[in-house]
Amino acid sequence: MNRDTIIGFVLIALVLIGFSWYNQPSAEQIEAQRKEDSIAAVMRENADKKQKAEAAAKKAEAEAAKEDSTALFFGALNGSEEDIILKNGKVELTLSTKGGTLTKAVIKNFTDKDGHKDVTLFDKKDQQMNFLLSGKQDNIITQDLYFTPSNVSDSTVTMTAQSSDGGSIVLDYLLGPDHLLHFSLTANGLNGMFAPTYKEMDIEWNGHSRQQEKGFYFENRYTALFYKEAQGGSTDNLSETEESTKKTIEETLDWVAFRNQFFSAALISKDNFAGGSSLSSVQDPKESGYLKQFDAKLRTAFDPTGQKPSQFEMYIGPNDFRLIQDVEKQSQFGKDLDLEQLVNLGWWLFRLINRWFTLYVFDWLASWGFSMGIVLILITLLLKAITYPMVKKSYMSSAKMRVLKPKLDEATKQYDKPEDQMKKQQAMMQMYSQYGVSPLSGCLPMLIQMPIWIAMFWFVPNAIQLRGQSFLWMEDLATYDPIISWNSHIWGIGDHLSLSCLLFCGSNILYSWFTMRQQKDQMVGAQAEQMKYMQYMMYLMPLMFFFMFNDYSSGLNFYYFISLFFSSIIMWTLRKTTNDEKLLAILEAKYKENKNNPKKKTSGLAARLEAMQKQAEELQRQRMNQQKK
Repeated sequence: MNRDTIIGFVLIALVLIGFSWYNQPSAEQIEAQRKEDSIAAVMRENADKKQKAEAAAKKAEAEAAKEDSTALFFGALNGSEEDIILKNGKVELTLSTKGGTLTKAVIKNFTDKDGHKDVTLFDKKDQQMNFLLSGKQDNIITQDLYFTPSNVSDSTVTMTAQSSDGGSIVLDYLLGPDHLLHFSLTANGLNGMFAPTYKEMDIEWNGHSRQQEKGFYFENRYTALFYKEAQGGSTDNLSETEESTKKTIEETLDWVAFRNQFFSAALISKDNFAGGSSLSSVQDPKESGYLKQFDAKLRTAFDPTGQKPSQFEMYIGPNDFRLIQDVEKQSQFGKDLDLEQLVNLGWWLFRLINRWFTLYVFDWLASWGFSMGIVLILITLLLKAITYPMVKKSYMSSAKMRVLKPKLDEATKQYDKPEDQMKKQQAMMQMYSQYGVSPLSGCLPMLIQMPIWIAMFWFVPNAIQLRGQSFLWMEDLATYDPIISWNSHIWGIGDHLSLSCLLFCGSNILYSWFTMRQQKDQMVGAQAEQMKYMQYMMYLMPLMFFFMFNDYSSGLNFYYFISLFFSSIIMWTLRKTTNDEKLLAILEAKYKENKNNPKKKTSGLAARLEAMQKQAEELQRQRMNQQKK
């Protein structure tokens, strides 16, 4: 492994740092979240004022309608609110007769961040869904109506709002065996109140995303409003890091989802959501107990004759890739919903690695009953075994250059002038070629391993199997593991020191030390001087990693710690088991073989450097000839 190897390692570090930086709020954003007078707070205040004004207007409209005995749904504007509960072994959903829609969702078999049984994804104050039908004279707003429940059981309920002329709005609900809620809206006997061209209704869905995990900033990075386009099937999301973002989607959509790091609520329409959907996301301050405020204004097909209901489904559950795949098969819409995209496995290359390798290995190891910490260790060992041939090849390339260093020093000592550096590099490459050594072979294996490192960067924080799982000193592998905490927020550090992050950075220093020692005896001339500056960079990177990863999950830091620890052991073992004298003898035999083969041509980097040298000499000769003329 030579200087190119170190450069490759630095590139890996820079890519990881770039990914970390890309997936975390900036210092200004963190400061803005912390202060009460941030721009986001002002926008939220304005939004609250607007919502209160709209609510007041709606209330005034409803009160006016109550006084107007000629209103079509006069009777449905008065009533008593009652909760209807649908439940199975996975979820418990509460629907209110006021508005006829879902007001509370509890996901079973998971504990919340305070250790309480079950996770409340949202309740009445956090989430509202409203259907709006525009009539020729009256507008029907389901949120203002009182519905009468019937056909009530643990899995079914029919909500009916009766009009004064015998018509009705009917909401039918059916809870499946898992996390999928089926429901429909039908207008019966109301054909005359709508215009002949009226074929779509509006849906307003807004939700306040609760903080479900201990690490506010880390969870916020993985909380966003997701949506899937019906045409083309691509899935996208609003920015996780911007304080406030709003977007109008011109394409039709299959579904829209309010996604936390580990739990989601997704609204699916059988007839798609029409183009022009308005989606917005606003961040909340840390102390609020919430992460983001989501709003979705949607439109979908509506049949005023009542012959065809508007059909919907909701997924309410954990972001578990395999579970979502199974639940999606229960959908009655016959569409490829691709809801498993709610589990963010990274950009396309890293998603392929996680989708077709990491997930299968993770599931296989977990099926043996190992704790999640042991699973992470076993995954690390498996990856080390797979990449060992490349690591060994990389090391042997460096070892060959190390034993050749005295010969390189002797062969290049006449090229000490700055203008002779090209000749020096050419002479070195020529010798490497004669001895059968490829300097680049030390760099490429490191670059091949880089996608695996980055893929795990995406996989571990999104693996719900790690949530709430303890291992050794780590109480929860899905969040940070503080050894020291304090109340105030320190820029770049936060309010704690994470032990797994310190171990990760320590193992990084250890690995860098092994690498530097390996490089020390193989640098020639100016390379040795350059290596001093490279050493500073290699020892500085762990410090940069600390500021990036102190707030990350202990599971991810633990994986990187174990990975670098075993890498250091492998490097130490290879160094102890390599006989430099035997290796040099092998290289000398290779040199004699090549020397006795006059037909063998210089190839690879040496040949390119030789061609560049000849080209430079030719240009220099041409300049001299022009000067003589």
